[in-house]
Amino acid sequence: MNVILQWPLELRFVGLFLFGACLGSLINLGVYRLAWSPRSISPWSPAGPGAPPRRWTGRIPIFGWIARWRESAVHGRGFWIRPMLVETLVAAALPALYWWELVELGLLGPAVIPPPADPVLAMLHAQYLAHLLLMSLMLVASLIDADEKIIPDTITVPGTWLGLVVAAAFPWALLPTAAIPPNAPADLDFLRLTSPHPWPPALGGWPEAIPLIMGVGCWWLWCVALMRRTWYPRHGWRRAVRLSLARLARDWSTLPLLLMGVIGSAGIAAVWFRGGAWWEGLLSSLVGMAAGGLIIWLVRVIGAATLGREAMGFGDVTLMAMLGSFLGWQSCLIIFFIAPFAGLVVGLITLVLRRDNEIPYGPFLCLAAAFVVVDWAAVWNGTIGVFFLGWLVPLVVLVCLGVMAILLAMMRLLKAAFRHFRAW
Repeated sequence: MNVILQWPLELRFVGLFLFGACLGSLINLGVYRLAWSPRSISPWSPAGPGAPPRRWTGRIPIFGWIARWRESAVHGRGFWIRPMLVETLVAAALPALYWWELVELGLLGPAVIPPPADPVLAMLHAQYLAHLLLMSLMLVASLIDADEKIIPDTITVPGTWLGLVVAAAFPWALLPTAAIPPNAPADLDFLRLTSPHPWPPALGGWPEAIPLIMGVGCWWLWCVALMRRTWYPRHGWRRAVRLSLARLARDWSTLPLLLMGVIGSAGIAAVWFRGGAWWEGLLSSLVGMAAGGLIIWLVRVIGAATLGREAMGFGDVTLMAMLGSFLGWQSCLIIFFIAPFAGLVVGLITLVLRRDNEIPYGPFLCLAAAFVVVDWAAVWNGTIGVFFLGWLVPLVVLVCLGVMAILLAMMRLLKAAFRHFRAW
């Protein structure tokens, strides 16, 4: 850490810009490799059928895309513009985010002093690296969702693993919850499950059993949610259960997910036995993962029941679970209420221009998450009063979901009445 801080700030910015350009190239590779229909657009992929031989200059980040105009006949006119912009954006975003989080201390609030202590600097750098990792995953997921209206599990599932590992290995990489007070720079804390309330001893590690059950329960809830289940209640719930279990027994992915559940449970138990801040970070991340995925899953179920069709894809569920593992359940609730505003505006524009009433929702969740991270000090200070309600907050969310179900049902009835009136 001291070696990095000895570099001039300008040199760090240049290094981050160059690294960001390379990271943007890796993000483009992930977008075209991990898509449902992979394409050989990335210069690190083999040239597709009919494409001219590629030169080494085409692999230079940002500028290499200009040299790829010869492949326009294969990939379409102007195919190189978006990936070039992605690499440029990422290259510019890395030093900008570093300046905001490490120089301006933008996540800590306007009244903080520069933190001179090495532990605090290590904490801020860990937060910065965690945010780079999360935003890279979000960018890959958003671009694929914009292209194909699908978010692959190959992004969100490993991303959730990484979020949990980061929370357990270095919990101070989670979002901060308080400004640094004068003359006490080491008092900076991270967002916990119980924030803004203090952490109760009952949720500690060994030998408290209840928090271990909570953590393992959240983990298995996620593992079971990833399994390919079916549910046909038309002939009774007993037959539906038998059919669902038969599908799980036949599906090839069930065994790896069960193995993942067992290995993950052992890891959770090991961190629980260690206790301390590591357990507090992991349990907070596990609850954030479960809460984030559950709230979108409930919206999905309510939308399907009231509208008679799928309202959200399961990729949105796994995406929100990944966001929760990095950012905590409090941030997920904020993201859930912010994202619809951007989605509503873009959805209306799309409906008017394209007559398309289906839009990918993943990019709006990611956009809201990026806003929450970057403007965290103002967001947390503006919502902390709500979270002082503690366990009443989930109850309020359930009430909001109930109101949403009523509104969607009314909207469906009005649309049916309008169609009947036009037909009459």
